[in-house]
Amino acid sequence: MNKEQLQTVLKDISAVKIAVIGDFCLDAYWFVDESKSEISIETGQMTRPVKQQRYSLGGAGNVTNNLTAMGVKDVRAFGVLGADPFGTEMVKVMKENGINPQNLIIQEDDWSTHVYTKPYVEDVEQNRIDFGNFNQLSTATADRLIQKLRDEVPVVDVIIINQQVLSGIHTEYFRKELVKAIQSFPEKIFIVDSRNYSDFYEGAYRKMNDMEAAVLYGLKKDAGDVVLHSEVKEAATQLFKKYGKPLFITRGERGSLVADENGVTDIFGLMIISKVDTVGAGDSYLAGAASALAAGYSMKEAAEVGSFVAGITVQKLFQTGTASPDEILQIGVDPDYIYKPELAEDIRHAVYWKDSEIEVVTEWFEPLGISHAIFDHDGTISTLREGWEYIMQPMMIKAILGAHFQIADEALYHKVQTRVVDFIDKTTGIQTLVQMKGLVELVKEFGLVPEEQILDEFGYKEIYNDELLKMVRVREAKLTKKELTLEDVTLKNAVALLETLYNAGVTLYLASGTDEVDVKNEARILGYDHLFKGGIYGAVGDVNKEAKKMVLDRILNDIGDSSTGQVAAFGDGPVEIRETRKRGGVTVGIASNEVKRHSLNESKRSRLIKAGADLIIPDFSQLPQLLKLLNIQA
Repeated sequence: MNKEQLQTVLKDISAVKIAVIGDFCLDAYWFVDESKSEISIETGQMTRPVKQQRYSLGGAGNVTNNLTAMGVKDVRAFGVLGADPFGTEMVKVMKENGINPQNLIIQEDDWSTHVYTKPYVEDVEQNRIDFGNFNQLSTATADRLIQKLRDEVPVVDVIIINQQVLSGIHTEYFRKELVKAIQSFPEKIFIVDSRNYSDFYEGAYRKMNDMEAAVLYGLKKDAGDVVLHSEVKEAATQLFKKYGKPLFITRGERGSLVADENGVTDIFGLMIISKVDTVGAGDSYLAGAASALAAGYSMKEAAEVGSFVAGITVQKLFQTGTASPDEILQIGVDPDYIYKPELAEDIRHAVYWKDSEIEVVTEWFEPLGISHAIFDHDGTISTLREGWEYIMQPMMIKAILGAHFQIADEALYHKVQTRVVDFIDKTTGIQTLVQMKGLVELVKEFGLVPEEQILDEFGYKEIYNDELLKMVRVREAKLTKKELTLEDVTLKNAVALLETLYNAGVTLYLASGTDEVDVKNEARILGYDHLFKGGIYGAVGDVNKEAKKMVLDRILNDIGDSSTGQVAAFGDGPVEIRETRKRGGVTVGIASNEVKRHSLNESKRSRLIKAGADLIIPDFSQLPQLLKLLNIQA
């Protein structure tokens, strides 16, 4: 969707009316500060002082909260509360968030409001304290709730059925009565999201995860097992045949599938760089998808909206987050997708071109006509900066730990190290300044450095650059003294490829996340700057000006709407691959081993396939085969 299309979807969503019936829960976050702990006179045990408490809606409540946050103005909650303070708090939170609680019923006996109390010491969740596990829904309450729903169904657009807990409203009696209600309104869309009873609700659409789909299909899976794409696709096909109603099947970062009369359609997952908390992601997806269906959009479009909403909420920590229309626009207008995750994570499925090391991820059936080629620099052509991550990693760790660097215990040090390594892995190829902006957030996330001592992205970048350039300058000096040759600091056959493309009339561009002045200087020192007639581009000190995106926009403007030329991108980082894929160009992922300057780096291979690479090569050693595949005349 482009911006205008997504804006229209969000406008249409705001006008729908949605009922949510299910297990309404309250998530209670209690943040313990043991600095104020004391010994209890009564028990002799240390107390656990709660410094801050926060309450948010969970279960069916999280679905309603997501709906109103997206801009749906008429959301009606149907459920059961206990006669307790938590029930009062839930109604208060609902009203504050624009949710209509008039159809919530209080059952005086044998019912406690469902509450998940989550104590945190620092940022580590402790043993949860649960309320509501012994609830028993009375027949009278079930009848009242079903009647309230029947009264409202004619005036709403979609009804979401949520089942969260075994001790909730979904007793055998309630389920039977609810099925009768579903079948009484065949023109209405009911969508069931049930942990335990998906099979039961005849006549409803369903939303489930891949493990639930596999089990319902009859596959034997243990907790933690991976559900293969082939398995979930077959499960989706057969479950649609069985139920006769469409399904949404979520797969976490691997995206989702929809099954309807058009068959099974894959919906790409989103690449999320920041730390994630997946609690409530399924509710967010459901809210987005259901609201789009209520507005008259297709299953595929609904799933895409659901993915955008979930992609936002998983980035909100210590809360069951929601997504605003502005946030949905931000992530949905230019999304970063994950492509072919199964292939990326299992090299055994790789397919190679004609006995070569060139892995073909995406086949094309017409000869290419490449007229413009964009190259990343570091790790694609040059290895002058090989080892940059081993400079960035300790620099980031020191920045996060601050004064605790020398005294941090092993557990904390490794926790920070793991987080940093994961962050660097996900952000390889983007501007250094953007990475440093991410470092600022990491420093704040761990909370070990006083606010007034935290640098901005420019300050951290200066520290990193100073260390990196020391290494680069040493290598440049060795080149000048002829202690190193061009072949020692470039990927195998990289320069030969540049010269061949140049001589074939292909316009070459160099685009890097490194500062532009440094990229130009290094290309000059290495002797191939003159080949890049399209220009050499790098970071210019503005996080909003991504060199690779800007170059792609310029090339497409140059080419215009004609089909006389094609754009190809060569790179070892996700950015150039992803951005070219978005614009329909040919993408060659360079999964380079920068130490050897040849042979495959499997970690890069995985990242590049997920970013959308059409081809994966370890280096340019098999240049004749690559040129033939790309239809370039040497």
